[in-house]
Amino acid sequence: MDRLSKAIQIAIDGPASSGKSTIAKKIAKKLAYVYLDTGAMYRAITLLALDGHIPAEDADALKALAEASEITFEPGENGQRVLVNGQDQSEAIRTDRISKEVSAYSAVSEVRQVLVEKQRAYTQNGQGVVMDGRDIGTVVLPDAEVKIFLTASAEERGRRRFLENQAKGYSEMNLEDLIEDIKRRDLYDSTREDSPLVPADDAVMLDSSDLTLEEVEDSILAEIHRVIA
Repeated sequence: MDRLSKAIQIAIDGPASSGKSTIAKKIAKKLAYVYLDTGAMYRAITLLALDGHIPAEDADALKALAEASEITFEPGENGQRVLVNGQDQSEAIRTDRISKEVSAYSAVSEVRQVLVEKQRAYTQNGQGVVMDGRDIGTVVLPDAEVKIFLTASAEERGRRRFLENQAKGYSEMNLEDLIEDIKRRDLYDSTREDSPLVPADDAVMLDSSDLTLEEVEDSILAEIHRVIA
């Protein structure tokens, strides 16, 4: 375990299936930091909205849903459990059904405003935190000491998602469809009006297309130690 001399905020942003959550969990565990998967929060709202038949166009209903929803994280056998209103929805929020719709729901400004405030609340106690998402370095934690923008080619991200789905027993989409879905989400996320997917001006760009998970981890840890040196 790498103990740092002071608690800092670490923001890891990037497009769909770039490995943000996987690497953020590893970094947080290595540093004994709090980890917050903001993407899981948007997926949770998407799940609740779809189950409640609330369309992405109904901003008022979605805002009320986000305000009333309790989304918490607990340690689990496979890393982190995501509890939505007390129910473990860790698997349900990762299905292709949610992946296809989450960009539309997460683009709703009223939803983002509510969830950003909930995300910032996790940083109020002075603990070190690793947070991953699409607008952490630009909106949620603009003063984070370390900002990483993690990306990879759409083809590589599609391959990773396909293998991950196979391992979990999901078979809703084939590889070609997954790649096209990722390209569609990239366009949607990068062109939305509120908090578009763009690197922070002071973010370190890291393309993981040809890197192993260990190489990505080493690169980010090196940047963290450089910043606090």
